[in-house]
Amino acid sequence: MNQLSNLLQDALISTGHVHQCAIIRRNDANVRASSLGFNLYPDQVSLLLDAFKNPPQTRQDGIYFDEAQYKCIRADKNSIYAKCTKKGLVLVKTVTLMIIATYNENMFPSVCVEAVEKLADYFKEKGM
Repeated sequence: MNQLSNLLQDALISTGHVHQCAIIRRNDANVRASSLGFNLYPDQVSLLLDAFKNPPQTRQDGIYFDEAQYKCIRADKNSIYAKCTKKGLVLVKTVTLMIIATYNENMFPSVCVEAVEKLADYFKEKGM
């Protein structure tokens, strides 16, 4: 595992409230690291990155991800939170990266959000 994969494991997966996660380089939509079994396709990554371009529209329309329509709970220039029945999606943007995390019905959304936002703050402090 590389350093970013270790960070995902230590900062997110180990909380027990993040099901799957990934770190994307925003300028080229390249997946830099992802949790085991979390496979993102280029068109999925592009859709998620595009959601930040117009937060009011994202709030209105929601996000289509992983073959499901997610209702947007929060969307601003840095963070997007969405849910679909008993699972959810958290997207947080940093200077150069986007962190994607999912949670399921056995997890607390607030803990997932807090962990992702803390990791994003760490990257922002590093200028990443």
